[in-house]
Amino acid sequence: MADIKPIGKALFLREEELRRGIEMMFFAYRDFTSEADSILAEQNMGRAHHRAIYFIGRNPGITVSELLTILNITKQSLSRVLSSLVETGYVVQKKGPEDRRQRLLFLTETGTALEARLTAVQGRRFANAYREAGMSAVEGFHQVLEGLLDPQTRRQIDKLGKASGGIGES
Repeated sequence: MADIKPIGKALFLREEELRRGIEMMFFAYRDFTSEADSILAEQNMGRAHHRAIYFIGRNPGITVSELLTILNITKQSLSRVLSSLVETGYVVQKKGPEDRRQRLLFLTETGTALEARLTAVQGRRFANAYREAGMSAVEGFHQVLEGLLDPQTRRQIDKLGKASGGIGES
């Protein structure tokens, strides 16, 4: 690990504290995704399907290109996921009104129900954690998460937040 020396009383920058943060992030992600993974397994889906469903639901009419940028996966991977979601009736594709080559993505009623179910499970986990931690801890948590993001990802989140009234708005 990088040789990080604490500055003054910044004991949270010690290697052991940094490792604890890394480990907690791994474990928190595992637990955060576990319930959703069970629901997805019932549908023969994985996390890539979940991410696609989530962002299509948050941004109805999103283009395939925009979704590719958000998910940061290959065209081939997204094509596989979208084909599966369209074939199973969770997503519909419509042609763009100006550019007919453009494919706009929308959740179907079934897709909306699945997205709501997955988000409810994960939302409850966040609500419980936020309630226990309190408002100032939540603000600190958001600052830490923002600090972990690449600048390009921060801009992407800010753009998404403005478009959907969601992420990035505090």
